[in-house]
Amino acid sequence: MNKLLTLLFSLSMMLSASNDPEGFSKIKEMGGIEEYRLESNGLTVLLMEDNSAPVLTFMVTYKVGSRNEVTGTTGATHVLEHLMFKGTEKYNKENGGHIDAKLGNIGAMLNATTWLDRTNYYESIPSDYLELAVDIESDRMRNLLLRDEDRQAEMTVVRNEFERGENSPFQSLDKEIWAAAIIAHPYHHSTIGWRSDIENVPIEKLREFYDTFYWPNNATVTVIGDFQKDSALELIKKYYGQIPSSPYPIPEVYTTEPEQQGPRRVTLKRSGQIGVVGIAHKIPKGTSDETFSLLVLEKILSEGKSSRLYKALIDQNKAVNMYLSYMPFRDESLFIPYVMLAPGVTHEKVEKIILDEYEKIKNEGITKEELERAKNQIFAQTAFSRDGSFSIASELNESIAMGDWTFFVRKIENINKVTEEDVKNVVSKYFIEDKSTTGYFIPVTAGADAEAGKAPQRNEGKLFYRTPNQEEPVEAEGELNAATTQLLNEEIKITDNMKRENVAGIDVISAKTGVDNVITFRGSLAAGDAFSPKTNSLAADVTGALLDKGTKNKSKFELAEELENLGASLRFSVSTHTLDFNGKCLSKDFDKVISLLAEQLREPSFTQEEFDKVVNQKLGGLKQSLEEPNVRAEEKMNDLLFDENHPNHGTSVQKAIDDLSKLTLDDVKEFYSKYYGPKSMILVAVGDLEHASVQSSISNSFNGWEGGVEIPSYEKGQIKTSGKTEIVRLEDKTSATIQIGQITGLKNSDKDYLPLTIANQVFGGGSFTARLMSIIRDEEGLTYGIYASLSNDVYTDGLWSIWGTFSPDLLSKGYSSTMRELKRWVAEGVSEEEFNNVKTRLIGSYKVRLATTNGMASTILSFIQRGYDLDYIDNYPKEIEAVSLEDVNAAVKKYIDPEKVVVVVAGTVTEEDLKK
Repeated sequence: MNKLLTLLFSLSMMLSASNDPEGFSKIKEMGGIEEYRLESNGLTVLLMEDNSAPVLTFMVTYKVGSRNEVTGTTGATHVLEHLMFKGTEKYNKENGGHIDAKLGNIGAMLNATTWLDRTNYYESIPSDYLELAVDIESDRMRNLLLRDEDRQAEMTVVRNEFERGENSPFQSLDKEIWAAAIIAHPYHHSTIGWRSDIENVPIEKLREFYDTFYWPNNATVTVIGDFQKDSALELIKKYYGQIPSSPYPIPEVYTTEPEQQGPRRVTLKRSGQIGVVGIAHKIPKGTSDETFSLLVLEKILSEGKSSRLYKALIDQNKAVNMYLSYMPFRDESLFIPYVMLAPGVTHEKVEKIILDEYEKIKNEGITKEELERAKNQIFAQTAFSRDGSFSIASELNESIAMGDWTFFVRKIENINKVTEEDVKNVVSKYFIEDKSTTGYFIPVTAGADAEAGKAPQRNEGKLFYRTPNQEEPVEAEGELNAATTQLLNEEIKITDNMKRENVAGIDVISAKTGVDNVITFRGSLAAGDAFSPKTNSLAADVTGALLDKGTKNKSKFELAEELENLGASLRFSVSTHTLDFNGKCLSKDFDKVISLLAEQLREPSFTQEEFDKVVNQKLGGLKQSLEEPNVRAEEKMNDLLFDENHPNHGTSVQKAIDDLSKLTLDDVKEFYSKYYGPKSMILVAVGDLEHASVQSSISNSFNGWEGGVEIPSYEKGQIKTSGKTEIVRLEDKTSATIQIGQITGLKNSDKDYLPLTIANQVFGGGSFTARLMSIIRDEEGLTYGIYASLSNDVYTDGLWSIWGTFSPDLLSKGYSSTMRELKRWVAEGVSEEEFNNVKTRLIGSYKVRLATTNGMASTILSFIQRGYDLDYIDNYPKEIEAVSLEDVNAAVKKYIDPEKVVVVVAGTVTEEDLKK
C-alpha cells in the first residue's frame, strides 16, 4: 500500500509539473492562493482569482525595509520609495508618461508604503488594465531615473513628513522606546529615519540601495481579483522575464539583539496637554509558533470594552484612550500598550495597572470565555480582511514581509490551537521586568524646558507612505486614449442587486455583492451637533457617546461581550447633522447585531456613573485638541466664515470644554427624547445577504419605535469675513498647518456642484498630479501634503478650502506658491486635457470604490443623504460625462475669488513668518 501511495504521489507531482505554465514552476497552493516562481530570475508570484467584481489589485513587495539600513542611511528605504514615483526613461513626467498619470487616469488607487521589513507598491484597478500595471511596475524595478535633483526636491517633502510625526508625542515616544529597547538590531531606528540622514543621504547611497535590493529574486508579485491565471502569468513573464536576477546574493541581516539584562526607561518632555505611558516587552519573530498566542493576548488586553485594559483603565477614569502596538515582524520585536492619561492621573499609577494585569495572567491565567472571545474576534476579522482585493493583498503583504506568505492562510488553523495555558506561558516567558522598556511622555507648560511636540493626532501609525490616506484614489494626468474612453462609456448596473423599502419607518437599502460571509452596514439619523441647544453645544455628542454604555436590560460590558463574542463591530459617532453608525459582521450574525443596534438606539440606560465617565473622557480628548494645529486651524476658519447661527460655524474647543462642565444627565435625556427615532433614519446593508432577511431583521428589531425629526432646510450662509489672515499661535510645533478658504453657497446636490468638483480635482483633489501636489510638493519640494476640497455641504451650503502643512521656515514660500497657483487656476481655468483626464479618473475610481462592501455602503448612504434615488448610483458616471468644460471653468470663476479668501495658520509661527 505504501509503495502504491508513493507511486501515485510521484505521478501526481509529475502531472502537476507538466501542467506548469511555460517559464514558471508551481511551488505550492494553499487557501485559494497559488505560488509560482519565474524560472529565469527567481521572481515569486502569488495569484488569487476572484471574479465577483471587475477589479484587481497588483502589488509588488520588496524584501527591503528599515531593517536593512545602518547609521548614515536611516530612512533611505523610505526616501527611495518616494523616488520610485519620479519615473523611468519610459514613464516620466517630462515625456507625458508620469506613473501617477498613467495609473490615475484609469481610476487606480495606487500608492506605496515602507516599514521595518518591506517596501510595497500597489494599484487597485479596473481589471482590464492589468497589463499597464505589470508594465509600469516591472519597468521601475530596474530602470529608475534616480536623479539628484529629484532627491533634493523630495528631501524637503520627506522632512516635512518627519516634522509632522515629531508633532505627535505618541510617535515621538514610540521612536524613543524602540531606540532604547533595541540597541543592536536595525529595528533600533524608526522607518522614517533620523532627520540628519534624511537631509544628507547622497543620491549615490540611494542608487546603491536600489541596485542592491530591487531585483526579481528579492520581490514578490501578488495579483488578487478579477483576472485569468494564464493571461496574468503570460504578462508577468513578458515584462519581468527580461529582467535578470541580482548579480550578487541579496545581503542578509545577521545582527541579533543581545540579551537585555535589566529594565530600561525613557522620558520625553514636550509641550502638550495629555501624558502618555508605553511599556514595551520583547517578543519573538513572527514565524514563531508563539505568535498566535500573542495575537490572542493582544485581543484579550485591548480589543473592545470587554478587554482587560479597557476595564482597568478607561472604565476606571484612569485613561482617555489606549492603543496596543503589536504586529508580527521578521525578527524579534516589541509588544507595547500605549495609554493616554486621564486628567489628574499619574504615569506611575497607569504603569502599575498595566503591569498588574500581566501579573494576574501569570498567576491566574485567562478564562475560557476570554479565549473564545479573542478567537472569534480574530476569525471574524480574518473574514473581513477578504472584503476586496486590496484588503487581501495587504494582509498577504505583511505575511510576505514576515518571511512566510502562508501565515495569512494558516492563521485561523493555528489560532484555533491556542490554549489558555499557551497565553499564560507567553506572558510568563516574555513579560518580565528585566526585559522591559518603559516610556513616559510628560506634557509641560509652554515656555518651559521642552522640545518640540504636541498632543496625539488622529490616525497615527508607523507606516510611511506618500499620502496620508491610503483609501483615497491617487489621481493623475495623462492622455485620454481609446481604452479610457471605453471606460467612460461602460455602464454600471448595481441597482439590479439592490432593494429599497420603508421598514418600521426606516429607509432601508440592501445590496447583494459577491463577497463571502460578510455584511457591512452604515446609517444615520437626525441627531447631530446642529441640534444641540444653544445653551450647551455638547448635548448631541455626549448623547451619542452614551449609546453603547448600557441599555435598560444590559450593562455596557454585556453589550460589548455579545458583540465581541461574534467578532462583530458596531460604532456610533456624531457629526454636524447626524448620529452616524456603522458595523460589520459575519452574515450569519446579522440578525443578532441588528437587534443589538436597535437595543442601544431604543433603550439606552443613561446612568449617572456612565455619564460622568464619558464627560471625563471627552474632557481629555478636548484638551488634546487644544494642541492640534489641524483642529485649531479648522476651528478658526469656520468661525471666520460662518455666522454663529449657521451649522457649519461649529463650536470652539475651549467653548466645548466650558459647555462640558455645565452639561447634565437631564440635558442628555431631554436631547434623546426630542431627537431620537426612526423618522429620518437611513440604514444601508451591503454584502452576502438576502434582501428579505435584512428587512425581516430590521422589522423585528425596530417595529414600534417612534419619534425623531427631519433635517430642516437651512438658509444659505452670508459672507461674514473675506480677505483676512489670522494666526493661531501654538507652542513647540515643528510643522504648521495652513488653511485657505471661502464660502461657496453650494450644497452637494446643487447643479454647479459637480462642475466645481471636477475643477477642484484638477487643482487639488487628493492627487499627486493635481496642480497643488504636482507643483508645490513634487516640483518645489515645499510640503508633504497640500490639497483642496469642498466640504460640509450635504445638508447646508458649504465651503471650499485648501489645506497644507509646512515647516515654519518654508511657510512663506509655500503660501506664496499656493496663492500663485490659486490665482492662475481662477484666471486660466482648466485645460481640455485636464478636464477629460479628471472625468475619466472620477469614473474609474468610483468603480474601484464600489468593489468593497464598505466602499459601496458609504457611497450609497452618501447619495441617499443628498436626496438622490437609487438610480443615481448607476447614473453617476453619466452625470460626470454630461458636464462640459465650459461648465467647469464657469464654476471656478463664479465661486472662487482669490481676493476674498480667508487664510488661517496654526503653529509656532507669526504673521511675519507668512510674509517674509
